[in-house]
Amino acid sequence: MKTDDDLQAYLHQHIPLSRAMEVSVLESSLARVVLSAPLAPNINHRETVFGGSASAVAILAAWSMLHLRLSAHGLGSRLVIQRNNMAYGLPIDGSFTAVAEAPSEAAWRAFVRVYERKGLGRIEQASVLMYHGQPAGKLTGEFVAFGQGYQ
Repeated sequence: MKTDDDLQAYLHQHIPLSRAMEVSVLESSLARVVLSAPLAPNINHRETVFGGSASAVAILAAWSMLHLRLSAHGLGSRLVIQRNNMAYGLPIDGSFTAVAEAPSEAAWRAFVRVYERKGLGRIEQASVLMYHGQPAGKLTGEFVAFGQGYQ
């Protein structure tokens, strides 16, 4: 992925829910991914963001961070979330962002080492929902990368 537009096109093509939710990529680098989503397609009966939508955008941000790093290191894989914990801190009644910072270098090196040796690796990745400059929720997820030998 060379640009924010490339990542957004990839997400919309390969994860159609991201298109339906009108997710846009504001920033994409090996250090940080920032996704944005508007209220309208993600609204609930209380006129705030539906918890499932908030969680989905948080997962997409975390997944995108790992996807970009795997691609940059030439490690083609299937990347999936295995489990996650989502904490909601504030109601969101407008557009919001999900921010994923790169994993620590130690965690990344350990993940890559196991992935290259076994063709399968697990790593924890977090993202934070932001609304009006304040944290509104936090996702912590465990992601699994499968090499070509795994189905």
